[in-house]
Amino acid sequence: MIRVVLPYHLRSLASVRKEVQLEVAQPVTQAAILDALEAHYPTLRGTIRDTATGQRRPLVRFFVCGQDWSHEPADAPLPAVVASGVEPFMIVGAMAGG
Repeated sequence: MIRVVLPYHLRSLASVRKEVQLEVAQPVTQAAILDALEAHYPTLRGTIRDTATGQRRPLVRFFVCGQDWSHEPADAPLPAVVASGVEPFMIVGAMAGG
């Protein structure tokens, strides 16, 4: 099971707690996690990725093992600690403005 931590606004939209668990086929990648998340919680479609392009929304970031993976290729395999569920895949809503 993959652990995914969601920011408050996405938790509220999906009516879930802070962390959800998903079955994701190997290899575990950002794209595979997001596909499973959107399949299990359809209300999240279009909130994390653009539905037409599949690209990450500008104010959404992905963190893996304390590092920003937002600009890594979506099909790059994630570390084994994430794939095994030891560490979560974190989706964070970035802040903008001045």
